[in-house]
Amino acid sequence: MENRITVPFQARYEVLGTPSSNIEQVWFVCHGHGQLAKYFIRKFEKLDDGKTLIVAPEGLFRYYLQGFTGRVGATWMTKEDRQNDIENYLTYLSAVMQEVKTSLNPDVMVTLLGFSQGGATISRFATQTEVHFDRLVLWAGIFPPDLPPLASHRKLRDKECILVYGTEDEYLTAGRIAEQEGIAETIKIVPETLKFKGGHDINAELLEVINQRPYRQN
Repeated sequence: MENRITVPFQARYEVLGTPSSNIEQVWFVCHGHGQLAKYFIRKFEKLDDGKTLIVAPEGLFRYYLQGFTGRVGATWMTKEDRQNDIENYLTYLSAVMQEVKTSLNPDVMVTLLGFSQGGATISRFATQTEVHFDRLVLWAGIFPPDLPPLASHRKLRDKECILVYGTEDEYLTAGRIAEQEGIAETIKIVPETLKFKGGHDINAELLEVINQRPYRQN
């Protein structure tokens, strides 16, 4: 018979910038499958201008990318014990956000970004917790199909939602894009779509364009 136990657990996250009252906006960014936060956060270095704080949580499960040694990556979840893993990482992400914001002004603007697998992660964080945010960016990722429609619409209806992908992204097929459109229709959200010439990666130029845009007044 399966049993469960709650234990103290340490998890890490990376930060670019210094939390202080000078910070005007926070980018809370979730990496994709097989990545580590300490490398993923480097893709946001151009945003580190003294007024922007970049926070990169890391998937709670690390593994060797090939065989039993060498490079290590992290993942947010697998199909095994799926719902419990989702609940665990939502608790973890909420704790990271709460800790970071203790050193910031309460009116700081917040962008939530998820790349690839991190898109599903950040979507659940945005819609299934009480996190305050102003902008949601799914980069090379899509809404997960299990988002609760009513709760998701309530959390996202007055937020800026942006879908970003490269025109040469081998993972975002026409079928995946159609699936994304169907999920967005189900939760009654019409995201803006931005494209760049490139593959399955963060495009620094487009990232800066989004960063320089004024936040929508809710």
